[in-house]
Amino acid sequence: MQEELGLQIESLHYAYGANEALKGISLHLRPGRFTALLGPNGAGKSTLVSLLSALFVPQSGSISFFGVDLAENSREALAATGIVFQQQTLDLDLTVSQNMSYFASLHGLSGGMAAERIERRLTLMGLGDRRGERARDLNGGHRRRLEIARVLLHEPRFLLLDEPTVGLDVPSRADLVAQVHALCREEALTVLWATHLVDEVEEQDDLIVLDHGEVRAQGPVPDVLAGCGADSILEAFRVLTSPEKEQVTA
Repeated sequence: MQEELGLQIESLHYAYGANEALKGISLHLRPGRFTALLGPNGAGKSTLVSLLSALFVPQSGSISFFGVDLAENSREALAATGIVFQQQTLDLDLTVSQNMSYFASLHGLSGGMAAERIERRLTLMGLGDRRGERARDLNGGHRRRLEIARVLLHEPRFLLLDEPTVGLDVPSRADLVAQVHALCREEALTVLWATHLVDEVEEQDDLIVLDHGEVRAQGPVPDVLAGCGADSILEAFRVLTSPEKEQVTA
């Protein structure tokens, strides 16, 4: 019996005129795993996020979430997905609770169920004592926590985060990375974390290295390191994104 995939991408292509952002890439994410999508600026990460969130339509290729094709049934596919974009999407003039309640209503949640989920998610993300504060009064790290708490309200199976630590200081970055790894473990979430920072990738993660619109490597971190003869994630990243690179599939 074939193993279910959390995310399956086949021969995905997207270009901006003559500029090929994604060159027919294929990716397979195991369910319940934290997968780091690592690539330098301009690698194609943001284009991929736009395609996965249905903001862009693939020019060729396919995307499936847990076996549901995004093109054929976008509503069902996206219902299983929570997305945190690189650009902030909070309403800064609303309080923490109001931001959560508004998002809950968008997903058809109300009454006791909405209140219970809001309470649980705010507590989990360390925001339980900030319910009445306006979002604009939160620091960058707490705003990101609020965005994550918000997208978890409808209990998605897949969590997609595009450069979520941009603009955060080192301690805040480390805290957010640790929190999302804990979510992945404790709730069996399938996570795709797009970043250009190697220190956000942990040894137990799965890893995809994307460069110039092509997949240079994918698989568990130890297998990727072994495949390119590297002793660290940083060394592997340098090898895989150098001019003389070969694809490594672990």
